[in-house]
Amino acid sequence: MQSTIDKAGRVIIPAAIRARLGLVPGPVNIVIEGADVRITAIAPNKLTQREGRIVIAADGPTLNADDIRELRLANQR
Repeated sequence: MQSTIDKAGRVIIPAAIRARLGLVPGPVNIVIEGADVRITAIAPNKLTQREGRIVIAADGPTLNADDIRELRLANQR
């Protein structure tokens, strides 16, 4: 998916991506990796651990079955 950098250096993250990742306005980390730029949201610590499992607080992003599958696969890698 492509986006554009405006004259002020701002990049628009498409609404579909923001919705899928639960991104909201706020601070981000920007890291340069070779010729790439990685932007990572600074998430509030809404994760807790219960009975050895990581739990997202109820006011966090809504996860669908595909999101949960991706999280499980990422945890196995």
